[in-house]
Amino acid sequence: MGTKAAEALDVSFDELPTYLHAKHSVYMEVDGATYYLTDVNDQYWRAQDTTKLNEKGHYVDASELVPTLSEFLTLPFADGKSVTDVFDKATFYASEKAE
Repeated sequence: MGTKAAEALDVSFDELPTYLHAKHSVYMEVDGATYYLTDVNDQYWRAQDTTKLNEKGHYVDASELVPTLSEFLTLPFADGKSVTDVFDKATFYASEKAE
């Protein structure tokens, strides 16, 4: 898990899948909540709630794990809405890895 970049990304809905395949994660702010959208070893995708941590200090899952990015983008998790549903009012931020 990386840290949220200070500056918002300029990414269109059509560019988001390519960005996620290349970078593996992104932060999404929508309706006062922040989610970490990420893959699991390049095999599954999930959304995580950044306000809740588990015993290992990792974000808690807010969605199910799904095997494809296209399925993930339509998976309801943010108050019953998917990334596709909220994209127009969401702000995205890069996930920066510590070096």
